[in-house]
Amino acid sequence: MDGMTTPSEDGLGAMIRTWRNRLPPSAAMLRVGRRRRAAGLRREELADLAGVSVDYVVRLEQGRATTPSESTVASLARALQLSGPERDHLYRLARLVPPATGTISAHIPPGVQRVLARLGDVAVAVFAADWHLVWWNRGWAALLGDPAASAPWTRNFARYRFPIGAESTRLTQWPVNERDPDLTDAAVVADLRRATGRFPDDPRLARLVRELRDGNGQFAELWATGAVGEHREDHKVIEHPSVGEVTVDCDVLTDGDTELKIVILTAEPGSADETKLRLASIAGPPVRVPTGGSRGR
Repeated sequence: MDGMTTPSEDGLGAMIRTWRNRLPPSAAMLRVGRRRRAAGLRREELADLAGVSVDYVVRLEQGRATTPSESTVASLARALQLSGPERDHLYRLARLVPPATGTISAHIPPGVQRVLARLGDVAVAVFAADWHLVWWNRGWAALLGDPAASAPWTRNFARYRFPIGAESTRLTQWPVNERDPDLTDAAVVADLRRATGRFPDDPRLARLVRELRDGNGQFAELWATGAVGEHREDHKVIEHPSVGEVTVDCDVLTDGDTELKIVILTAEPGSADETKLRLASIAGPPVRVPTGGSRGR
């Protein structure tokens, strides 16, 4: 429950404000106008990056909200580009237990965030080790549709590839097709098995694998092969509603111990696809959202 408290100079609200004020907009890939006075992030910018309301950020900083949820704290840590120790300190200030060593992390280290910022408008997204989407940029939203239009729990690539029953799991707002979808499916399953060896005690990963094995026959068959590997690259054709079909190369980079997956979509230099990719990025995400979906087949 939110309560009226006197904010401590070292408390939750004060630290969020301190970290917000130290982060330059350029580090968060925000465009800066000439008349800007704030050296760090504005409250509304932090709210947008973290996916919370501006009013909630105000209440946090003023000490009127003192018990944010675990998902909110994780989002704030990513938006503020906190280091590992800083992230853990934020969790403790929120009276939460920091993520345990050996479990899947959705935290994006500051160094990785700086690399992502240098990619500019290239379509890029970051997935956790269990293929849950944790971050994307404007270029990704423009090319595939804004993931914010879907509920957070649906933003998992493995669930998208292997739906259970009539569940609606969507990572793209329009059809995306692979040149070899069977190879992509096998690579995702092999990568998940590798993750279970790296994070044997992670409850979310164990639940994901159990539900997919029980609920999707194709996943169960692939899992039974025992294959272990990594999903590194792919080729996709995106049926974009504004610029038409766009063929892209999909490259997956993995970040060290966290096993974060940085997925980058690019087109062949000088090709018509590169022009379409640039046009889609300039235009931004289309307003129209189709009712149909595709899981890449």
